[in-house]
Amino acid sequence: MAFHIQAPFFEIGPKAYMYGDEALALAKAAEAASKEFGITCIFTPQLTDIHLIAQNTNGLLICAQKIDPIPVGRGQGSILAEAVKAAGASGAMLNHVECASKIADIRACILRCREVGLFSIVCADSIAEASAIARLGPDIIVAEPSELIGTGTASDEEYVLASTKAVKDVDPSIYVLQGAGISNADDVYRVIRAGADATGSSSAVCKAKDPAKMIREMFQAARQAYDERSAK
Repeated sequence: MAFHIQAPFFEIGPKAYMYGDEALALAKAAEAASKEFGITCIFTPQLTDIHLIAQNTNGLLICAQKIDPIPVGRGQGSILAEAVKAAGASGAMLNHVECASKIADIRACILRCREVGLFSIVCADSIAEASAIARLGPDIIVAEPSELIGTGTASDEEYVLASTKAVKDVDPSIYVLQGAGISNADDVYRVIRAGADATGSSSAVCKAKDPAKMIREMFQAARQAYDERSAK
């Protein structure tokens, strides 16, 4: 694995909620909480903000919101793996429900990530899809039922356990991030305590009255849940 990460970790996805200086401020808040609680943070900004954030933070794993399965050459409008890495990204997210891909393209993008030294984080909409994607060998799978995205309702413990097991049965080295509907620190605590390697949030952080406070509370909850789980 061409990047340093260990459980528990957390992904913050600004999507298109914010950009520029506002996104940078969020990244700096995530950087501070990451260092305070020992939680690795994957930060997934707008593509145009990768370089800005990479140049002004230290310790975040910056992730492109997508790449395309193409080599250097022709491809007007495409997103090149080499380009996002040169801008400062450490990884690329693939197959988010808002930017879904065909299985052949997911496989090709995972290979492109390996070729250039990016980690791959692939979203799966169901337990069956998570198991199928695990066979492609990504670094991280996001177990994220699309019907829960943005609802404020997180996956229950049964789903956390079943989706994590489905991935680990294929390849125990793949990290499983439980996403969708994570709206507060209690959600974070519950999914990490249930066995997830990681979790993450987009709208709950970006639309919070105080995003920095929300990040800190979520990271603290992840640290507490993981430490309690490990002590059992």
